[in-house]
Amino acid sequence: MRHVYQNIQNNTKQLAVLIDPDKFLVENTVGFIEKVNQSIATHIFVGGSIVDLDVTDILVEEIKKHTQLPIVLFPGDVTQITEKADAILFLSLISGRNPEYLIGKHVEAVSKLRNTTLEVISTGYILIESGKETAVQQVTETLPLERSNIQKIVDTAKAAQLLGMKLIYLEAGSGARFPVLGTVISKVKQETELPLIVGGGIRNLDQLENAYASGADLVVIGTAFEEDELFFEALKK
Repeated sequence: MRHVYQNIQNNTKQLAVLIDPDKFLVENTVGFIEKVNQSIATHIFVGGSIVDLDVTDILVEEIKKHTQLPIVLFPGDVTQITEKADAILFLSLISGRNPEYLIGKHVEAVSKLRNTTLEVISTGYILIESGKETAVQQVTETLPLERSNIQKIVDTAKAAQLLGMKLIYLEAGSGARFPVLGTVISKVKQETELPLIVGGGIRNLDQLENAYASGADLVVIGTAFEEDELFFEALKK
């Protein structure tokens, strides 16, 4: 069994490639995963805000045929849970106040998780304003935290730690115009000392390096690869 959480804790800078089943064609898996394998990527995240039934299961099964990297579910709904992955981020949308995404969906998920071997990682998920309305906002009917209100973001992350969550995920959202500010990343890291995932709006090497320098333990990139697979060239091993 893979120990995904333990690996994220090991203080090396890591990179996850996010594949959204709603936007990805299964027939493109071989070529895309070959590029992932040749890159510095350490994880593959699979998930999206709106995904048809069974699509995630089919995609994860196909991805596993072509890589040894751990596959981690980043689910927008309980329908995206599949035992074929290695782990699941058990996301609580602590930046919002919709009870369905704070605890409701989690209760629904238990019956699906009970008989799987998935590593379940409790994650405080914080959506941060990024210059556009994201799919997460639309689906969850919640508002992001203002990117300028650093103290509120930090306090939200600290509350997650005090509640016993194991990871903090700072999310600007898919296709974000602006990535999470480095000052936000560094202050959250200082205050919580939890493994920190950062995603959304990272489209070049400078932004990636800035996220790492600010304190991100694992950076997630999705849209940049969807729009330009040549980005992989800059991230080769």
